[in-house]
Order: sequence, then structure tokens, then C-alpha cells
Amino acid sequence: MATTAGVYRNGNYSRNSLSTNNNKVEKPLSVNSNPKNSLKSKSLPGSGLRKSAPPSLGAAKDDTGVPGRVRVAVRLRPRNEEEMVADADFADCVELQPEVKRLKLRKNNWDSDTYEFDEVLTEFASQKRVYEVVAKPVVESVMDGYNGTVMAYGQTGTGKTYTLGRLGEEDTAARGIMVRAMEDILADVSLETDSVSVSYLQLYMETIQDLLDSTNDNISIVEDPKSGDVSLPGASLVEIRNQQSFVELLRIGEAHRFAANTKLNTESSRSHAILMVHVKRSVKGRDSILSSENGNNSHMAKGLKPPIVRKGKLVVVDLAGSERIDKSGSEGHTLEEAKSINLSLSALGKCINALAENSAHIPIRDSKLTRLLRDSFGGTARTSLVITIGPSPRHRGETASTIMFGQRAMKVENMLKLKEEFDYKSLSRRLDIQLEKLIAEHEKQQKAFENEIERVATEAKHQILESERNHAVELEKERLNYQKEYMESIKKLEEKWMMNQQKHAGGENAAGLKDESSNWISNGEDSRVANMEELSEMKKKLQKETLLRKAAEEEVNKLKSQLAELKKSEASAKSDISKLQKMLEDEACQKEKLEGEITVLQSQLLQISFEADETARRIDNGGSENVPGSLDSLLSQARQPQTNDLGNGEKSSIAKLFEQVGLQRILSLLEVEDVDVRIHAVKVVANLAAEETNQKKIVEAGGLKSLLMLLRSSEDETIHRVAAGAIANLAMNETNQELIMSQGGIRLLSMTAGGAEDPQTLRMVAGAIANLCGNDKLQMKLRGEGGIKALLGMVRCRHPDVLAQVARGIANFAKCESRASTQGTKNGRSLLIEDGVLPWMVQNANNEASPIRRHIELALCHLAQHEVNAKDMISGGALWELVRISRDCSREDIRTLAHRTLTSSPTFQAEMRRLGIDYQ
Repeated sequence: MATTAGVYRNGNYSRNSLSTNNNKVEKPLSVNSNPKNSLKSKSLPGSGLRKSAPPSLGAAKDDTGVPGRVRVAVRLRPRNEEEMVADADFADCVELQPEVKRLKLRKNNWDSDTYEFDEVLTEFASQKRVYEVVAKPVVESVMDGYNGTVMAYGQTGTGKTYTLGRLGEEDTAARGIMVRAMEDILADVSLETDSVSVSYLQLYMETIQDLLDSTNDNISIVEDPKSGDVSLPGASLVEIRNQQSFVELLRIGEAHRFAANTKLNTESSRSHAILMVHVKRSVKGRDSILSSENGNNSHMAKGLKPPIVRKGKLVVVDLAGSERIDKSGSEGHTLEEAKSINLSLSALGKCINALAENSAHIPIRDSKLTRLLRDSFGGTARTSLVITIGPSPRHRGETASTIMFGQRAMKVENMLKLKEEFDYKSLSRRLDIQLEKLIAEHEKQQKAFENEIERVATEAKHQILESERNHAVELEKERLNYQKEYMESIKKLEEKWMMNQQKHAGGENAAGLKDESSNWISNGEDSRVANMEELSEMKKKLQKETLLRKAAEEEVNKLKSQLAELKKSEASAKSDISKLQKMLEDEACQKEKLEGEITVLQSQLLQISFEADETARRIDNGGSENVPGSLDSLLSQARQPQTNDLGNGEKSSIAKLFEQVGLQRILSLLEVEDVDVRIHAVKVVANLAAEETNQKKIVEAGGLKSLLMLLRSSEDETIHRVAAGAIANLAMNETNQELIMSQGGIRLLSMTAGGAEDPQTLRMVAGAIANLCGNDKLQMKLRGEGGIKALLGMVRCRHPDVLAQVARGIANFAKCESRASTQGTKNGRSLLIEDGVLPWMVQNANNEASPIRRHIELALCHLAQHEVNAKDMISGGALWELVRISRDCSREDIRTLAHRTLTSSPTFQAEMRRLGIDYQ
């Protein structure tokens, strides 16, 4: 294989040949991600196992997450000019085998050690290749709402800053991971609905400084007491809209970063650089229904659900290089910087070792670097580590140390969790916009309606005036015509009469007069008839005119009635408009009221959840120091510290919650589909159940039944954990213990324990079973339904808090058995011995954790009080533990009990004499 290394060194494998074989010999760090896939891919790995294809994280909904091992790649730096001269006669100290993902570290010319990594990158690997296999799968995870970390570790001068922070302004092919990651992020986000913001920091001499603001040189770390997430609220957070502004920020940060000239590197970084990229994305196509085309606008707000936002965070860490003082030549202030760098890297190495070995204690607080990387190793982030090494045999020791760091990091497994939450602010803004749109539309319709009414009224008035004017003109014309015809007729009659008078005035003869008289009479008669006819005709015309006038008046009255109806409809429309305005105002008030109630409920739920978690943590911190002699319940031990620490604040919050919401409504929230709401609701119920005065109300309202239903139907481990804690609180009461058993509670708790992996969930389940173990009446039923087996099965967790609760339950059970045997209600061997608990008790009787040790010591004393158990305890090695307890136990009452048991048991006395134990 030495020949192979020479082939790589001499460059016989060209870059074209490497890129041609990429699909065959090089796999990305992600098992399920292909580096050639576009950033649009939504498939994420769920496991770190190298040869398995785990389920995708894209469908993960619970808080437990899925495991994802830290992926490690190794990158070899080419020889520099100094090494080409100084090491010309020596071969490289490493030999790379990228096809099989292996690296050989030469001990000498004949022997070498072989190591496997997730990716092996030769000195010919391009920056693009490094990005695709190391960082791109992590960037894809961040775009889907997960936290991700890309970190470079290695000796000073091996190319960490080149790999991560190279800007590539002169040669775009030389761009590092930071620049390429932001290019992919900006290409995949929508700047209208999504946001990207960055912080750029350095950890220098154990102080966190802002590289974007040189005056901000002492930033504090804040940890969320509920989730454990680490944040830096004092750091600058700059929103990124384009790639050019991001590159400019990187240039500003690099100018502020501390660097020095050493023998190993002319520009050696003297601080750890940390780039944090926060990506906030709206989830499209889910639970977002707000359309102006929907009917029934008055009830639209009832069907709205808040949009979902995914928040991913990408952390790129350029660690300062480890160095040996004798090789780097550091002195003065540079020497102090080197000491600080080596101390922080040493603290990081200790944490990696502890995580790789599954140690119970992780020294996370030994350095600010380990606190900042808390989520990257053993946390919820998807982490890729690239270790950089040099080929020089003079630095073989540093190269070996770097390789071993990478090997240990590959054993660290994280639990990847989706960062998804409801965007209530966005929903509120959308509702406000919709309300304003509805109000504007209503005002527009109202104005159009008023304009239409005004137009119709104006037209009606004009028509009425025109009709009246035309009618008056026609009447005046008819009257003048009638008057004229009448005067003309009178004048004609007068003229005829005068002519007739003149004709007869001459005194004609009698015959002539007679004839004339008769003629005149006949003419007068004819004239009278004509006049009568004219009068009759005039009467007809007058009657006709009268009819026309009546018709005109009827038309006027009709128009007036139409006008009145229009006015009436206008008044009705105004009334409808007023009603609509009132309805809109009522809906606005109802909306504000509902938003207020939602805000109050959320704040109360979050506050009480926080107080419950804080109380649990304080119980955990105080429980290992003060263990009471009696075997009371878990929460009874913590009642006094809880009261002293929290005062009346929590009680007032609970009372306020009862007053504003009511217990029935809180319990109804346990059955909603929204997982977050159920989690908050069950936390409130658990907090209420911690108060003895509330327990009876909760049970009577069906709270116990609802909690057991959650254990049976829910798959969310957070709900399991909090529900088990609430049941543990209720199990402090003897009446409630019988109800829990009668409703199959112990079977459900046993099933929950069998499927849980989270130590806190197991601790709550063990605490609930431990409370039930203290009831004399339930011994046989509890054992028959698998309670003892469940306790024994939970010791697989090995978490001290879980083991303490298991030990407490065993001690409670042993105490009840001892009491029953003394009273004569129980005969035969202990059920604990029959179920195989004794070996575990003997193994942990001298446990370092005092709560575990004290409970087991007390349980052994109770078992030993009855002669029927003596032989089993002797064969199981418990006799030696009893002797130790009687001599070394710090609790006087337990020492006394152990001594009295040993001296009163003939079987134990005979065995001690046989073993030659001098015991008085």
C-alpha cells in the first residue's frame, strides 16, 4: 500500500478520474443523502448506523426524535514548501485509501495502524467535493427544520479555516463551506415568507466576542431551563437578503478575528470562530386556510389554524488548532493564547470521551466551548465533523491525536428533533388584514347602496315635479281654450240677436212681420238648439278634463306612495347596515376576547409548565442530599423544598387558572388532536395533582381516567412522561391507589416503561409504581400485573434518578411484605426474591448514589427480618452486605435494624460462624 500512497503523492490520479469515480467510492456522511441531490430534497437520515437505511426524519412528530450518529470525514493537506524541503527524504506518515474509507497511520517503515471514517478526502479533493460530502446533508436538514453543526478540528496549519471560511473571491472554486452553504440556503428560501439571519462570534481566552461588533466583547451564554437550548441574546443578528452581503459580513468578521505568526503557521487562528445561521421557514400547504373567496365570513375565524413555522439553525465552527509549545514557539501573550486554546480543546475531548463511553456524567460546563457545542454532541443537532491532518512525519503525534479524536466522535449519537412551532403572530396579522378587507368591502357596499337610494329618490322627485308641471300647463291650456270658445259663442249669439233686432225694427207689413216673426222664432229656436248642443259638448269636455285631472292626481299619489316606499326601504337598509356594523363590531370584540384568552391560556400553560419543570429539577437536586428515613412517596419528599422555594406563586397561578378556565375545560384539552396543546394541558394537570387539595377534584372530574387514556393511546413520550408524573402525584393517596389499580393503571405503567427510553419518562413511571408499592392491600395484584417486573426492567436505563425510584419502590414493597409477615397475613418467601430482584439489590447495595444505596439497604434489612428468606439471601451474597450495613451505614436507624436482624437470625448466625466472621 506504500506504492499506492506514492501514486497519490505523485498525482497520477487526476481530478477528472476522481470525479468520475465519485458515485462508486465516495459516499456522503449522510446514509440517506446523496451529494448530487438538489437542496430541494426533504429526505433526512434517522440513524447513524453505517449499513442501514433508517426511517426519514421528515415525518417525525414527537419530541423524542431519532438517533443520528456524528459523521466524521478526514481531509489530508498537501505538503507545503517547508515540508517538501525538510521531509524530502521521508515518506508521508499517513496513507489514504478513499475507495474503502480507510486511513493508515504509519508507526514505522514496517508497521501501521488502520482507521475507518465516514469519508476520506485526499489532498486532491476539491472544495466542492468537501462541501457535498461533509456539509450539504447538514444544510438540507437545516432547511427542513433541524439544527445542524459543521465543525473542523485539527492541528494548527492543517487547513481548517481554508476548508470552512475561504471566501473564494479570486477563485470561485476555492470557496469554503460557509460561502457554499449560504448559497444553497438563499437558493432554497423565499425571501417573502422566509428569513435568514446570521451571527458571527469568536471564543477568545474563554470570552465570547462579536466579530460583527468589536465593542461587544463579553457575551454571556443563556440556557433555557426547560429545553436546555443554548442561546446568545447579546450577539448581533443580521438578516441576510443576498450572497454579497453575507460575504461582506464574513470579511468583516475575519478582520476582527485574532491571529498570530507561529513556527507552524504564519496566520494561526488564536480563537474559535462560530458562525450561526438561523433559518425560519413557513410550512406551505399545511393548516393555512385564509381565503377571501370563502363564504360565511362571519364564522371564518372559528376554522382558522395558525400557520406552522420551522426554525433551523446551522452552526459552523472553525476551531483554533491544537499545538505543542515547543513546536509552535509561542511565548508571552501568544503562549497564554495557546494555553487557553489547548484547555478548551481538552475540555471538548473529555466530553467526546464521556459521550463515546456512555458515561453518566458529561463535563459540559468545563469550558464555554463545550457549553456552546452542547447541542452538537449528544444533543438534537445533526453534526458533521471534518478533521484535518498534515502528511509530515515530524508531526505524527499530533496527527495521531487528531485521528483518535475523530474516532471517538464517531461513537457519539445525537437525537435529531424537528424545530416546528405555530406562528400565532402571522395568524393575527392575517386576521387583521382579513378584517380590514371585510370592513372596507362592507363600507364600499354601504356607500354604493346609499348612493343608489339617493339616485332613485332624486329621480322620483324630478318625475313628480315634471308631472305636476305638465299637468298644470295642460290644465291652463284647456281652461283658456274653453274660455275662448265660450266667449266666441256668446259673441256670435249677441251678433245674431242684434241682426235680428235690426231686421224687424223697420215695421214691415203684417204678413211680412208674421212671416218674419215666424222665421225669427224658428231661427231663434235653431240657435237655442245649437247653443244647447255647444253647452252639452262643453260639459263633456269639462267631464273629460275632470277625469284627466283625477288620473293625474292618482298618478301623483302613486308616485308619492312609491317615494314613501323608497324612503321606507332606505330606512330598512340603514337599519340593516347598522346591524351589520354592530355584527362586525361584535365579531371584532369576540376576536379580541378570543385572542386575549388564547394569550392568557398560553402564558399560563407555559408558566405552569416551566414551574413544574423547575420544581422537578429542584426536587432532583435536593433529593440526593436529604433522604428521609421513611419510604414515603417521591412527591412527599419534595413537598417541603417545593413550598420553601416557590412560595405562594405557583399556588396563586393554579388558583387563577381554576378561576379563569376551570378544571373541566383543562381536562377536555387532554383529548384534542393538537399535540402541543395536550402536552401543555397534561403538564397543568400534573402540577395541579401535586396539591393534595386538588387531587380529589381531579379524580372526581375524570382526570385519572383521562391520564390513563393518554398512556394507552398517545405515542408521544413527553405526554407519557408528564402523565406518569401526574399519576405518581395522585398515587400519594390510598383511595386513588386503589382506583389506579382497578382501572388497569399498573399494567399501563408497565407497558409505558417497556417502551420508553427517555430517563425522565422512566423516572416518572418508576415513581408512580413506587408509590403503589407502599399499599399493603395491593401487593399481590401489583405483582400479578407485572409491577415488580416493570421496576426491574427499568434498571436497564442506568440513570441514577431512575435507579433511585426503582430502589424506593423495592424498599416500599419489602416494607409492606415485612409488615404482612409480622401480622401473620403472609407466609413463604418474599415475592421480590421469587421475581429475581435480589441479585440486583446485592449488586447495587453499595452504590455511589446515596438515595439508591439507602433504599436498597433498608429493603435488605426488611427482607432479612424473616427467617424464610435467610437461605436465599446467604446464597445470593446479601449476608456480606448486611454485615457492611450494620457497621458502615451512615444512617443509625438502618445500622441498628441490620444489627438486630443479624443477631436475631439463627441461620445468619450459623453462616457467620462457618465463615469465621466475628460479629457481636
